[in-house]
Amino acid sequence: MSDTTTIVLPSKGALAEPTLSFLKGCGLKVWKPNPRQYTGAIPSIDGLNVMFQRVKDVVYKVADGTAELGITGLDVVYEYGDENIIVIHPDLEYGHCRLLVAVPEAWVDVESMIDIADIAHDLRETQHRNLRVATTYTRSARQFLHEQGIHHFSLVRADGAIEAAPTLGYADIVVDLTQTGTTIRENRLKEIPDGVILSSQACLIGNRTALLNDPHLIEKLRLMLETMDASLLGRRYFNVIANIPGESADEIAEKVTQNPITTGLQGPTIAPVYGAEDRQWFSVTVIVRDRQLLSAVEYLRSVGGNQVVAYPTEFVFMEQSETFERLQETLAALS
Repeated sequence: MSDTTTIVLPSKGALAEPTLSFLKGCGLKVWKPNPRQYTGAIPSIDGLNVMFQRVKDVVYKVADGTAELGITGLDVVYEYGDENIIVIHPDLEYGHCRLLVAVPEAWVDVESMIDIADIAHDLRETQHRNLRVATTYTRSARQFLHEQGIHHFSLVRADGAIEAAPTLGYADIVVDLTQTGTTIRENRLKEIPDGVILSSQACLIGNRTALLNDPHLIEKLRLMLETMDASLLGRRYFNVIANIPGESADEIAEKVTQNPITTGLQGPTIAPVYGAEDRQWFSVTVIVRDRQLLSAVEYLRSVGGNQVVAYPTEFVFMEQSETFERLQETLAALS
């Protein structure tokens, strides 16, 4: 047990810069003394050190206890993780991608995993060989194909240009990660609609043994999850302020609360505006969902709202972090 905690972050690749940006947005800015160094710190939480590794090695370092915490892709956790890994937060809302099955566009009649199962059977019966699947995600691919009733296949490891494998002739289909599907289409492949193995994104993971036995780690993690949850929740809301004329705060409240949208998280908050000579004005503040912003503005205008100001909400701290509550329940079940 130690007063210090290490979190390992991606050093390169698609998750590297977004992870630093995410943590900065959560008030957890990473201090790195030298761009070439593989260590750093998060000064806002005392004793929280940072190690930088490849996304795959993030999982290994957390699993073997070198680091107590890590941020990597959920797809990497499923592929390389073990029972020593606990997924603390499964979706940090960036780094979204899909692990899926893709086949050559020329296979015009192949539209489902059942069709692929039929092809695997035909290859076995007529050509006496297995369906060849190019992938770096061997564990995930094997498990998924077996679940789909496909058993006569061979996994072809490919560390680069996986999408080109069918064209080059050393594989029949591919299992690969994609964000937009552009690379798949450019290589004359098509996605199989029911062939999505996993929808992935950045996630926060922890070492099971450390989480169960280190109270210092739990306290640091509580602080981390408080600000992470508050930041993620805050992104979904806008602060809206409008000046509305009326005789009293009660009158304004009655008008505003007639529409559920403008009741916001809890409110509205109403205060008198001083200095207006023509009539009494009140400032109304509501916190509304981002997708309801325009509707809220229109409604506030309809009840006399003027000079409406809207700005993003950076943090919304609830009574307690929901993620931390779930983690406590998980750890209690494991104890």
